[in-house]
Amino acid sequence: MEKLPKVGLPILLGIILTIVIIAKSAVTIGSGEAGVLYKTFGGGVVTDEPPLGEGFHIVAPWNKVYIYEVRRQEIFEKMKVLSSNGLDIQLDASAWYKPDEKNLGKLHQEIGDNYLNRIILPTIRSAARSVVGRYTPEQLYSSKRDAIQKEIFEETKKIVDEQYIVLDEILVRDVTLPPTIKEAIERKLKQEQESLEYEFRLVTAQKEAERQRIEAQGKADANRILSASLTDKILQDKGIEATNKLAESPNSKVVVIGSGESGMPIILGNQ
Repeated sequence: MEKLPKVGLPILLGIILTIVIIAKSAVTIGSGEAGVLYKTFGGGVVTDEPPLGEGFHIVAPWNKVYIYEVRRQEIFEKMKVLSSNGLDIQLDASAWYKPDEKNLGKLHQEIGDNYLNRIILPTIRSAARSVVGRYTPEQLYSSKRDAIQKEIFEETKKIVDEQYIVLDEILVRDVTLPPTIKEAIERKLKQEQESLEYEFRLVTAQKEAERQRIEAQGKADANRILSASLTDKILQDKGIEATNKLAESPNSKVVVIGSGESGMPIILGNQ
C-alpha cells in the first residue's frame, strides 16, 4: 500500500479534527424545546438574547447548551390539608404549566431546570393549605369546590409569574373527607332535601286549597247574584221563549192543553 504524501497527511488530520469539532459543537433541539446557551468564556448564561430554537445549531465546543421543554406540561399532586375546623382533607389536584420561553435564560440562571420542585409544587401546596383552611368540610364537599380551585390558582399564579413560569390552570379533581364526616354530611344533605320536598308539597297543597276556595266562592257569588236577579216575570219570559223555540222545531209536535199555576203553557207530545 502506498504511503500518503507528507503534504496530504496534515490535510487529512485537519479534516478529521474539523469533523470532531463540528460533532462536539453540534446541538439539535427537538420539537417543543428551546436551548439556553452558556458561554464559558463569555459571561456565563446568555439572558439578553432569545433562547436557541428548534433545529440544528453549531456552538463553540467550550460552550454548553441546556435544553428545556417549552410545551405545556401537567403535574398531578395529592395533598393533605386542614379544613377551617382542623379536619384532615385530601386534595387531588393537577396543574398545567410551562416555562416562560422569552425569559428562559433568567429561569435557568436564577432557578434551574428543577423549577417544578423548587417553585411550582411548594407554591401549590402552600396555596392549597391557605385556601382550604378557610372552608368547612361541608363547604368543600358540596358547593365550594369551584371556589377553592379558583383561589388556589390565583394565589399560586401570583407567585410563579414572578419566577419566569407560566401557569395556565389548576384543577381540583377530588376532595376526600374522613369517612365519618362524609357520611354525616350526606345524611344532613338528605334530610335537607327531604325537608325541601315536604315544604314544596305543603306549599302546593296550600295553593290548591286556596284555588278551590276562590273557585267555590266565585260560584257562590255568581249563584247569589243570579238568584237575586231572577223574578217571576223573567222566568215567565224565559219559559215562553223556550216554548216558542220548541214549537218551531220541525222534529216536534206541540199540544197546549192548559196552563200551570204561573200561567206557563204545558207542552205535551214530540217525535
